[in-house]
Amino acid sequence: MRRPHVNVATVLVDPAVLRDLELELAGLDLWIWPIATTPNCPDGPRMAFQIRRRMVEGRRGAWDCAADWAAVWISFGESWYRGAEPLPWAAHAALWDKLAEYADHTRYRLGLGGVPTDMVLRRAEP
Repeated sequence: MRRPHVNVATVLVDPAVLRDLELELAGLDLWIWPIATTPNCPDGPRMAFQIRRRMVEGRRGAWDCAADWAAVWISFGESWYRGAEPLPWAAHAALWDKLAEYADHTRYRLGLGGVPTDMVLRRAEP
């Protein structure tokens, strides 16, 4: 049986736009978690380094500009979930559309991964 997890996109973000992107995503109930400082992430800085390196090297030079960018997870807030139903496609579309607006400052693969729930907690509405 699979451990409980949170759906996330793994993205490399240019630090020059990280704060602006974070604010825009928050308005869509999408949350950025820098991997290096994510709560309960064992050895976050090392994990961020390894993920960034794997993503950059996997593109064989095409993503060399992102070698020093922040590796982040982007999770979906409570408003996107409907009980135990799968994450709706509208959530995926909202994320990919927003990241497309930052195409010069982000690198990612389409698709979601999962991280343990204790590492990336979805934020509850105030």
